[in-house]
Amino acid sequence: MNKELLDYLLGFLTPRRRMLFEKVLLERTNYFTVATQDVSQLHNTSAVLRSCDVFGIQNIHVIEEKNPRRIDKEIAMGAQKWVGVNRYNSTENCIAELRKKGYRIVATSPHGDADLLQDFDISSPAAIFFGTEKDGLSTDFVKNADATLKIPMYGFTESLNISVSAAIILQSLIFRLKSSSNDWRLTEKEKFVLHLEWAEKSLKNSDKLKEDFLKS
Repeated sequence: MNKELLDYLLGFLTPRRRMLFEKVLLERTNYFTVATQDVSQLHNTSAVLRSCDVFGIQNIHVIEEKNPRRIDKEIAMGAQKWVGVNRYNSTENCIAELRKKGYRIVATSPHGDADLLQDFDISSPAAIFFGTEKDGLSTDFVKNADATLKIPMYGFTESLNISVSAAIILQSLIFRLKSSSNDWRLTEKEKFVLHLEWAEKSLKNSDKLKEDFLKS
């Protein structure tokens, strides 16, 4: 019935939208995921979300220990419709959930003996964590992470804006991942669930359409 429901809903979309769904689903991945820890400036979280969509990262994990954040739709440019936003009220809960799913916890930091971006090991799934604009991730977090990653820099400035850092790191990792033999694509089940979700979000009257489908 779910397959029939998906076909029914897709019938209300344009051929162009249906083709776009199929194309993007083939490029989506959960192999890498992103987490932000108490990013204070709203536009930064929204910009990171947009980068996740652009580079095919299906899920972002937003830690809100201090203040809840909403996604700035103008900056996210609709990406919040296509990327899964997972919210947590503590860093510990987020880490526990990601470890349960088999992710390595990777801290981003411009300091210390962190792995350079081009040398980072991509042989297993990883969750890339980004910290606050001013202080970055805490020292304890970096110390207890499975790995630490940094962007090589050659100027006087020691850091980049979080949204810029995320875009650079994701572009590099995704390019290397798709050039590798790693099994990075979504499973058929993941693609189906996402396909149905996107179809529903694309139709303003999706609830009414589903009700009509079930009646028929």
